[in-house]
Amino acid sequence: MRPLDPRLLRYAAAARTTLAVGGVLAVAQTACVVLFAWLVTQLVVRGVAGEQPAALAGLLGWLALVVLVRGAVGWLAESAAARGGATVVGQLRSALVAAIGRLGPGWLRTRSTADVTVTVGRGLDALDGYFTKYVPQLILTAIATPILVLVIFWQDPTSGLIVVITLPLIPVFMMLVGWATQAAQSKQWSALSRLSRGFLDVVDGLSTLKLFGRQHRQEARIRSVSDDYRVHTMKVLRMSFLSGFVLELAASLSVALVAVAIGLRLLNGQLDLSVGLFVLLLAPEAFLPLRNVGASFHAATEGIEAAQAAFAVLDEDRAAAGAAAGAASSSGQPGLVFDDVTISYDDREVVTGFSADIPPGTLAVLTAPSGSGKSSLLAAVLGFVPFTGTISAGGAVDAAGRRDAVAWAAQTPGLIAGTIASNVTLGSAHPEPALVAEALRLAAADELAPETMLGVGGAGLSGGQAQRVAVARALYRLRASGASVASGGTVLLLDEPTSALDETAEARLLGTLRRIADDGVAVLVVSHRDQVADAADLVLRMEAGSRVE
Repeated sequence: MRPLDPRLLRYAAAARTTLAVGGVLAVAQTACVVLFAWLVTQLVVRGVAGEQPAALAGLLGWLALVVLVRGAVGWLAESAAARGGATVVGQLRSALVAAIGRLGPGWLRTRSTADVTVTVGRGLDALDGYFTKYVPQLILTAIATPILVLVIFWQDPTSGLIVVITLPLIPVFMMLVGWATQAAQSKQWSALSRLSRGFLDVVDGLSTLKLFGRQHRQEARIRSVSDDYRVHTMKVLRMSFLSGFVLELAASLSVALVAVAIGLRLLNGQLDLSVGLFVLLLAPEAFLPLRNVGASFHAATEGIEAAQAAFAVLDEDRAAAGAAAGAASSSGQPGLVFDDVTISYDDREVVTGFSADIPPGTLAVLTAPSGSGKSSLLAAVLGFVPFTGTISAGGAVDAAGRRDAVAWAAQTPGLIAGTIASNVTLGSAHPEPALVAEALRLAAADELAPETMLGVGGAGLSGGQAQRVAVARALYRLRASGASVASGGTVLLLDEPTSALDETAEARLLGTLRRIADDGVAVLVVSHRDQVADAADLVLRMEAGSRVE
């Protein structure tokens, strides 16, 4: 694993500023270290030579100033790292959420939602340790260590040679320990993901487990996964403490070699006291950044592991965006057009060579046996699943353009906690109450008050009511969108909108769809019901993914 992944600079612009500020402060810290060692050396040497305290007052004043400046610079470095880390984590989280939104539900369906949630939440939060501890020490190591080694070598080549020979031992130990720690951290991250998935599965299925009296059996499963996570966490902590001891030992032995060599030469008169003391004060400072990097690496491993998962998602989104960049933005064909569309999941074709043309002003119904790929076709229109061939909606062939031209209601209503009005106007920057009431009326849901509060998932509504609220949301978007109906720039997609409705509500909704189509909108309804097919201008029947007249 690289100490600093360049993708961090690509996806979080604030990381560049954080690194630049850290570099400037590292230079200031290094200068303070050298000045501190020189001033202490001069005070000791002159004191031993018998100079009066009054003559040393100036040096003492400068030493106090350097100590204050060094403390202030250290505080600024920590503050800049904390602020920069918070900003970078915020930028990464925003980029990750935006990427997940662009990749769409089709991509998310192939992932564990618990893993994605852990990565976006706790995983990126763990990057704080990476920026507040690891990155500042990494910058300090890259700047301070070479400068201090050069100063030592300039003052005393023998001590400089010892430092140059022993210094690489610390990175070697760091790599050896780091490999073991990274492996343990990966297992800990996997255990955390399993724990999250298991707990989410239990919560989702709690009603079913309760109904069949199996809820208590899940206690042992959750306890087992929790213990597994605890064991892996303790292994990581144990390695952290052991590695800290190893690094401290290596650095202490290296400094001891320098001290012994200086002491012997001082006794023999081969080295001046001012040089020996100056080098002896600088030697521990040369090893300190490397020791701190090794120690802080363990505080950052969880965040680094999560960052790798986040970067994988961002890279996938970047690749998808690059593949779509060459697509034309408009085909010049209004309405909804499918041209030789094929959709595959895991090398299994669910739709093969589907073609259809639904011009503006047409109410079309798509009917087929379950599992024939009807919902997949709608998802392809929205850009949520990959496909081959061409799909044009409102004249646009790119995914973003198609989504701008489409108003859509899925088979599953997908309601959120809040008022009915907030569900109908979901995604609207400026909700219009009059349009909300009209959309509910057109969806045959005018008995529902817009201010009615709903629970999570639309709790408080029946299945038919939730379905009509979802249709009202699509109709609201249709009325509120800026797409031109007259030019065929609007398409309405509905997936089984009447499956939970009675005959009266179904008839009202079909009348609404008829009027919307007559207004110049291309309407495509997925449905198994004969009443819907009877009301259509065009019926598309699929067998094994192909249109049959």
